[in-house]
Amino acid sequence: MPRGRRGGRVSALEGGPEEAAAPAPAAGVSQLQPPAAAAQTLLRGIFEIRRSSCDVVLSERALRWRPIVPERPAGDSKCDVQCKEEFIEVKDIFSVKLKRRYSAKQQGNGTLLGITLFICLKKEQNKLKDSTLDLINLSEDHCDVWFKQFKKILAGFSNRPKSLKVILNPQSHKKEATQIYHEKVEPLLRVAGIKTDVTITEYEGHALALLKECELQEFDGVVCVGGDGSASEVAHALLLRAQKNAGKETESILTPVRAQLPLGLIPAGSTNVLAHSLHGIPHVVTATLHIIMGHVQPVDVCTFSTTGKLLRFGFSAMFGFGGRTLALAEKHRWMSPNQRRDFAVMKALAKLKPEDCEISFLPLISSHDLEERKAEGSPKSDCNDQWQTIQGQFLNVSIMAIPCLCSVAPRGLAPNTRLNNGSMALIIARNTSRPEFIKHLKRYAGVKNQFNFPFVETYTVGEVKVRPRNNSGYSLEGDGLHAAASENSFPWNVDGDLMEAKSEVQVKLHPRLINLYGGSTEEMNDSQGTCIWIPNVSLSKRPLLLPSRDLYPIAQPNTFEATELMD
Repeated sequence: MPRGRRGGRVSALEGGPEEAAAPAPAAGVSQLQPPAAAAQTLLRGIFEIRRSSCDVVLSERALRWRPIVPERPAGDSKCDVQCKEEFIEVKDIFSVKLKRRYSAKQQGNGTLLGITLFICLKKEQNKLKDSTLDLINLSEDHCDVWFKQFKKILAGFSNRPKSLKVILNPQSHKKEATQIYHEKVEPLLRVAGIKTDVTITEYEGHALALLKECELQEFDGVVCVGGDGSASEVAHALLLRAQKNAGKETESILTPVRAQLPLGLIPAGSTNVLAHSLHGIPHVVTATLHIIMGHVQPVDVCTFSTTGKLLRFGFSAMFGFGGRTLALAEKHRWMSPNQRRDFAVMKALAKLKPEDCEISFLPLISSHDLEERKAEGSPKSDCNDQWQTIQGQFLNVSIMAIPCLCSVAPRGLAPNTRLNNGSMALIIARNTSRPEFIKHLKRYAGVKNQFNFPFVETYTVGEVKVRPRNNSGYSLEGDGLHAAASENSFPWNVDGDLMEAKSEVQVKLHPRLINLYGGSTEEMNDSQGTCIWIPNVSLSKRPLLLPSRDLYPIAQPNTFEATELMD
């Protein structure tokens, strides 16, 4: 449409459909109606969308539009296609800005082009993607009314954060965390209008020390940019802070209180097990959009304690082979992450040996058995009050409250566990030959059942105690290096961090103890649609890597004009 004509056709149709009726649909056309079709109409007007003049209706739940076309004979197939109504749900809009064009000689606010909506799209495999939709109209008054209405709607999403404390580990993976944040995360947060306070950690334990004393009242959430070690440290710090604020003794916590702020995880490490398990995919933009949209998922957390003293909070742990492998890797931090991991695995397999220990656990009762108990009038607890104990030689013991998805185990180290189902997976690999144990490890990367071995046992539990019966601790010598973290201590791999314990370790599950920014992977997998339902629509695919002042060069080459998106 020519610019002059488009400007001349701008006649605000704010209000209901009585003021300007939409063109009648052609006979026989099945009109696709959005879920919000019956909602109250807030505004109605004319905008150019993808070079077509459209009748646009904004309701409380959806933005709908239909191309305005000349009347054609009933049954005209071309008309049927052009008249199809399209819509997006307003809950999928995360920002709105006025779009203006500036030229080199122009002063003032520039020439208004219309409104740009920033939208969250749901793609395949749990992935989210940002996109834009331009509503072109040259009328200042018309756009101002719509702009304010969009702002009012967005202000009503109280669950979305407005201020975040960001903790960034610059040493994560290949020291890429800083670049990831500034190139992929910060631009989206800025577009969404979220204020950030960024702290770059300088040493191990910096995040823990910071969150112990930091004033958190001004923030709506905390974001960690890093790998599993950084994420686990920040989660541990938030939970410790919650206990301190509740006046609880942090040395021994039987019933911890929930963390007060939700935690967002931006995957910037080498494995990103926590973020992968939370989002179903280790994707930076997906993690960022979950934070912006305020999607919150309650997650189960474990406490690790010894002799009645709290060691830390965590989500998963490995003892035996998993602990030894991490202890070896930590002694070779000078290697690249992939080299370090491969070296540690090969070295631990070469010197594979079992741990002589006693494992006690409280099994969780299945739903079928629980129903039988209720029918018999027994207590309704889903946890068996009878501890079970097994002893022997064990190559590896895994205790996991989350599925632990990662690139080397796409189905998860504990595929039957969920983020908040109130249970832990106890996976025990008894002593066996090295070739059989390697077969077991290889199955994590494939489709075959990794637990279908006679030496592997799995239990669903609520509490576990692991007591080594060998008091000499762990020491592995090779090439003049000692892999033991401390004398007479046993290494544990807790969320990718090395934890040392000299005696029995008790692991107890605490359901839904912390909120993490992320959507339910089950809901996302079950959904056949997208966050934004637009049939046969190609939205703008330009990236949101905005330079300062959000300036975009316009499409025409060899000009001195630019468009700017303004709040």
